Amino acid sequence: MNTILENIDDTELPALKREIKEALKNNSLTTAAFKIQEYLEEINNVELNIAVTGETGSGKSTFVNAFRGMKYNDEGAAPTGVVETTIEAKAYPHPKYPNMNVWDLPGIGTANFKPEEYLQKVEFDRFDFFIIVSSERFRANDITLAKEIQKMKKKFYFVRSKIDNDMKAEGRKVMFDQDKTLETIRQYCIKGLEDQGLGSPKVFLISSFDLGHYDFNDFEETIEKELPDHKSSSRSCESASGAVNSDQILRQIRCY
Repeated sequence: MNTILENIDDTELPALKREIKEALKNNSLTTAAFKIQEYLEEINNVELNIAVTGETGSGKSTFVNAFRGMKYNDEGAAPTGVVETTIEAKAYPHPKYPNMNVWDLPGIGTANFKPEEYLQKVEFDRFDFFIIVSSERFRANDITLAKEIQKMKKKFYFVRSKIDNDMKAEGRKVMFDQDKTLETIRQYCIKGLEDQGLGSPKVFLISSFDLGHYDFNDFEETIEKELPDHKSSSRSCESASGAVNSDQILRQIRCY
């Protein structure tokens, strides 16, 4: 119970916190449970807008489909191809997470979306957090995006895509060791980003065509774990986990 109360920010939701404490003081467990459940449902209903960005050809649209559990030919999938297919930002609902929109953004650095115009054209500040996708080393445009996101005090993840292509190429070498090769690529990406002043970035090595290998499961687990924080940031308040039902709340209250 302490955890739930501590996660409700005093400055943003003082009235709610007072009501819960008052209900506990008066031994009104049902009222307290109702108030907490009301708060959790409100957080659960917060809409999140996730931007998937990066250079053209990095596999953004394919990644958007993979993240949503879809194939390229499924109804509602993002268009993919060997030429530039995303010419305007488009939102796709995530089937697993209610109120989550995954936005496939145009590639930065093309004739249509020059770096100096990109942020304004795609309305960069409307998104809650970002996934920057690169199919090779992270380039100057990726660094530009990351630094702009940092200025907005929002979170981002780096996805090194098409990792299966690297494994096929490296696999032709004598004494190939997949784990060592993956770690070399990971550390190369991390160091390159840290050298640009980007702290300790989270880098995920992903093949959008082979989700059972590499870092896709870790990526999904990380997103799921950090969703409450993203929702609370979107609301400018501290969040408690939405995965709590009334019975769990009552049990916690009785132990308070």
